[in-house]
Amino acid sequence: MTLRCRSIAPAVLLVGLCTAGCMQKKDADVSSSATPPPAPVASTPATASTTPQASPAGTAAAPATTPTTATASGPAAATGAEATVGSPTPSADANGVVDTASKQAAAQWVLRQDEIKHDPDGQWAVSATASSSYGNAVGDASWSAQQAAGEPNVAAYADDGHAWAPKTQDGGIEWLDLEYAKPVHASEVRIRESMGSGAVVKVELFDEAGAAHLLWTGNDPTIGLNYLILKLAPTDYKTKRVKVTLATNIIPGWNEIDAVQLVGKP
Repeated sequence: MTLRCRSIAPAVLLVGLCTAGCMQKKDADVSSSATPPPAPVASTPATASTTPQASPAGTAAAPATTPTTATASGPAAATGAEATVGSPTPSADANGVVDTASKQAAAQWVLRQDEIKHDPDGQWAVSATASSSYGNAVGDASWSAQQAAGEPNVAAYADDGHAWAPKTQDGGIEWLDLEYAKPVHASEVRIRESMGSGAVVKVELFDEAGAAHLLWTGNDPTIGLNYLILKLAPTDYKTKRVKVTLATNIIPGWNEIDAVQLVGKP
């Protein structure tokens, strides 16, 4: 794992979805599914600052353990949305005995991650561009847009060069535009956030003629190393392009995306 040495402001975690006035695409359900965060291993890539600074892993707060549900409002609101968050790490008592229920929960989280990764109707991006990248990274360099293409490969909620990160932290609107191999009638988009989670504010799909279709806009409930999951009725058009917009100023520190999966049938 590659960690970037930069000062990271404490993460401000957002749980829940839209209050009145937040706009969401009709029939798009939103949820977030966490993964157990292993301890990160620190190192400094050639593109990062060589001055030792605070590790983001030390500033990340533990996710909440209680699922939350919110219902959106507005003229194009979804009928409902559920955000499931939590740390599935098994807990042990003073004698080191692992609690059976928490062990089972951890196993379920791992199985869910594997299910998403190997979904036969899902595909990972083959290429990606972005509004900016940390250190002006291009190609396969650490934190470049292309790092968000392909399968997820960030193992822990941490600052990691295997994910895309914008050029500056807390700079405002940034976007990540991803292309896929096969056009499909989309039924789901899964965005794996790996640092500064909760900053996504809009997701769009593009049809084969290049026209944009708003899939969702609202408050991102994601915390920790999670998927922001957007479900919808299969689109009547085919798409092989997804654009994710973030408001990086709403979650202080660096906001990073590991991978984005497009789900649908041809």
